[in-house]
Amino acid sequence: MRHGKKFNHLGRKKGHREALLKNLAQSLIEHKRITTTLAKAKALRSYVEPIITKSKDNTTHSRRIVFGYLQSKEAVKELFDVIAEKVADRPGGYCRVLKTGFRQGDGAETAMIELVDYNTVMTAKTAKAGSTRRSRRRGKGGSEAGIAAAGVATAAVAGVTGQSEEE
Repeated sequence: MRHGKKFNHLGRKKGHREALLKNLAQSLIEHKRITTTLAKAKALRSYVEPIITKSKDNTTHSRRIVFGYLQSKEAVKELFDVIAEKVADRPGGYCRVLKTGFRQGDGAETAMIELVDYNTVMTAKTAKAGSTRRSRRRGKGGSEAGIAAAGVATAAVAGVTGQSEEE
């Protein structure tokens, strides 16, 4: 039964799972992009995002808390010095999981997990697309075209009821 199962146990005992996520988080912070199975990538995302949020506050206390999760001085230094300043204005969603297909040996679904602000190809595309993007909302009010259309509609209604526009 799955009573109270809030996260993927990844088929491991607690100590093994924590060591796995710690090592994956260290690799992600050092390399900014890693390839693993889809289940591990999704579990890593929920593990590493609160750590990155804690790194925005560069205090001794937050450094010690993050070191408790990562157990690597190099990873903590990289996280607080380099990554934290890049994600300072982002309100969450620091990682992106992209499916990459199936592994040859056992058919496991693989995925690439990366830090969002470090993919220069993707950020260049969104910056370019963001400048030419148009609104998808209907312009019912506020625009001159909408106001002119509303004026024509009231004139047509006034003509149907037999009243003049001045009334």
